Parts: sequence; structure tokens; C-alpha cells
Amino acid sequence: MFIKISLLAVFFAITIIIGLVFRKRNDSVSSFVLGGRSVGPWLTAFAYGTSYFSAVVFVGYAGQFGWRFGISALWIGLGNAFIGCLLAWVVLARRTRLVTRHLGSATMPDFFGARYGSGGLKIGASVITFIFLVPYTASLYNGLSRLFSMAFEIDFTVCIAAMAVLTAVYVIAGGYAATAVNDFIQGIIMLFGIAAIIASVLRVNGGFGGSLTALAAVTGDSPSAPAGVFASMFGPDPLSLLGVVLLTSVGTWGLPQMVQKFYSIKSEKNISTGTVVSAVFAVVISGGCYFLGGFGRLFDSPAMHGAEGAIVYDAVIPEMLSGFTPLLIGIVIVLVFAASISTLSSLVMASASTFTLDFLRGNFVKKMGERAQLLTIRALVAAFIAVSAVIAVIQFKGGVSFIAQLMGVSWGALAGAFLAPFLYGLYWKRVTAPAVWANFLFAALFMIGNILFRESFPALLQSPINAGAFTMLFGLLLVPAVSLLTRRPDQKLVDRCFECYDATVAVRASESLGVSDPAE
Repeated sequence: MFIKISLLAVFFAITIIIGLVFRKRNDSVSSFVLGGRSVGPWLTAFAYGTSYFSAVVFVGYAGQFGWRFGISALWIGLGNAFIGCLLAWVVLARRTRLVTRHLGSATMPDFFGARYGSGGLKIGASVITFIFLVPYTASLYNGLSRLFSMAFEIDFTVCIAAMAVLTAVYVIAGGYAATAVNDFIQGIIMLFGIAAIIASVLRVNGGFGGSLTALAAVTGDSPSAPAGVFASMFGPDPLSLLGVVLLTSVGTWGLPQMVQKFYSIKSEKNISTGTVVSAVFAVVISGGCYFLGGFGRLFDSPAMHGAEGAIVYDAVIPEMLSGFTPLLIGIVIVLVFAASISTLSSLVMASASTFTLDFLRGNFVKKMGERAQLLTIRALVAAFIAVSAVIAVIQFKGGVSFIAQLMGVSWGALAGAFLAPFLYGLYWKRVTAPAVWANFLFAALFMIGNILFRESFPALLQSPINAGAFTMLFGLLLVPAVSLLTRRPDQKLVDRCFECYDATVAVRASESLGVSDPAE
């Protein structure tokens, strides 16, 4: 117990010190929310990666999909690395940095309002962000419950409170710059931690070869399932596996807390370095998590099963690790805690900045100065952390299924609503505001319908994962279709938005940010 508490105490101290160090550097909204758009490549890449992967992935998704798909769950991790990170940086990073700087956008809803010349879209996007991002924030606490119960045997409420207070202190004090530095440190912890855990888990069954042989002998849940299916390349359900890969990989392209990382890029070199670093980070972390979860059935025990023998997915990973040494369990606790608060800080920063800059400012508060904006964002960071903690406690103590379902569809709703309008908005001049509205409404209503009327959906789409993947793919067809059927956007507005790509640096700005920003 001393080892585990000591490791956590050191982690807490470092995190808080970094927040306090950066406290005096946040004298503007840009510096607090975006780090002054001058964050280095390694920090940006690690901030992107640590915001991507949290306890939801390490405990919930790795346990669930590892159990369902076996070793083929590794495809999810590889999809996250090469589609969710590598390709996302190549396709989105440069243009996002250029156009958001040009339009003066600090948030994704702000981009939609400026890009499509619609204050209504800005408000609509901020409402969608608030409705679905806050419940998603609450889900981050859930992955910690069983790990903390296993390691400390304390009430989960204490864990929620500690995580909430720690995140509030360093985010409110240090802003984006502090979260980026902390994300870098937390990312290093995650890299070493996952490597140590995988080595220890494989050692139980005689290394990788022995573990794979043992997994090949495991039969499926159905008597007709062939032996060895969980050790095969595509597992027992390739179609559902593809849905998970799409949602968790392509989905990041439309998530506000992920895309916002590109706003703070400093130079062209940052993009080249960040692309490689984030992809390598994702291969190790996400690939490692799903690879680890793929061997979950080798550790099957009564503790993994609930009422009537049903598998409890959140118990799979904790049970796999329960027999390890106190030092390794302490490393696991710090790893998952680091992953969770890095994602939590990113989510609450996105929520608070969006609600302040896109919903309150100019709509409910006509004149809001720089200082007032900063104070409001900081206050809302604290408020959103508190609300998410309360939701998590209610869900944990009361087992409120509606909250759990809303958490499950949050990712799909956000990515489904924002991915197509954002991607097309960066590349295609013909996109219209009605097309964006159509996509917003379709994604939000479709995912809400998946909560309320799930049994009425086709069998394949009753899964929130598959439903979320469907909304994203359908949006990529819906936006161009509606755009071509509606009146062309104002040409002056479009030209003003796209002129930043033609600024002369060493090459066209759409191909390179240049050595330095011409505006500075």
C-alpha cells in the first residue's frame, strides 16, 4: 500500500507544480485556451495522443473488445494509430491551423460560424458539444472504479473526488500550456507502463507463443463457434470489428477536443514531427491496450461475471492484473489515472471554452472583455468537472442506465455531427450552411433515437458503436448531397475563408506553414 500511495503522491505533486508554474503565463484567452498557438511538436503530439486514450480505452474498451474479438482486437489499435492519428495529422493539421488562425477561431463551433457565415450554426454546434461532451466526460471516471477498488479497497467516490480536484487545480491554474506539458509527462508514464503490463501478462502463459496457443484452445460463447477463433486474424465477428475500428479511428476527426490540438501548432516542422510521434505513440498505447485485452479470456474467473453469469467487461482488465506485485499494480494505477485526467482536462477545456466563447459571448453577454472571458472559462472548467463528477457518482451508486447509454452514444453523436462539415469545410468551397444543419440534426437525432428506441433499429445498428460509425459515414454523403441541392454559398465569404491557403511562404500555404508565421 505504501508503494501504491507513494507513486500516486509523486504523480499528484508533479502535476500540480506544473499547473502553478504556468499560472502567470495565461493573460489572454488565446494563451489559456490554445497556448498562444505556439506549442511544440512533441507536446502537441502527446497532447493529441493522451486526449485520445483514457481509462475508457484501457479498462472499458480493451476489456470489452478484447473479450469479444480476441487477438483480432489489435486491429482497433492499429486503426487508431494509422487512421485516427497518422492520417488525421496529414489531412487535417496544416489546413486546420491555417484557417482557424485566419478566421480567428478558438473552438470548433467558432469555426463553423465563421466558415459558413452563420451565427446559428455556431450556437447549434456549441449546444451539441455541451449536451454530448459533458456526459462523455463523466464516463472517464468509470474505468477507474474497479482498479481503485482492487488496489485500495476504498469507496469509488474518493477516487472521483481526487481526480476531479487534481484536474481542476492544474487546468484552472495553467491552462492549455500546463495541460500540454502534463500530457507529455503522462504520455511517458503510459508508454513505459503499458510495456511493463504486457510483458507481465504474457509471462503468465509462457510468453507470446504460449499465450497465443492457450488462446487458440478457448472456445467461443456459442457452441457452434470454432475453436481458435479468438486467436485468428479477424476474430469471430469481423463486421462488428470493422464498426469499432471506424468509430474509434475516423471518429477523432470530428471530436472538438481532438481537432482543437491542431489549432495550437507553431510551424511546419511541428506537423512533420507531430505526425510521426502521435502515430508511434498510438501504436504502443492503443495497440498495446487492445492486444492486452485480447488475452482476457485466459484469465476468466467468477469475478469477471455478474448476475446470471453475464460478463462484466470493466472487470476483465482489473482481474487480469489483480495477482501482480504491488509495484506493478501501482504503475497500472498511475498509468490509468494519468490517461484519464489528461483526457478529462482536454474535454473540460473544450467544453468551457466553447460554452463561453460560442454560446455566452455575443448572445447572452453582449460585451465580454478578455478578463471576463478568462474568468468565465476558468469558472466553467470547475463547474463542468463538478457536474461530470456528480453524474459519475449517480451512475455508479444508482446504476442509472440512461446516463450510461448517453455516455455510450456521445462519441458517435459528436463525430457524426462535426466530422463531415469540418472536413469538407477545409477542402471544398461548395459546402452550404443548410447542408451543415442537416448533418447536425441527423447525427444528434439519430443517436438520441438509438438511446430511446434502440429495439426499433436494425439489428446491426442497435449497437451504439455501429450506429456512431453509420452517422459518420452517412454524413460524408449527406453534406455534399444537400450542398449540391441548395443555393451556392456567398462567393465573397468563401474566398475570404480560402485566401489563407494562397499566402506565399516557401511554397503554397496549403502545402506548408513555412518556417514562421507571417502574421507574427
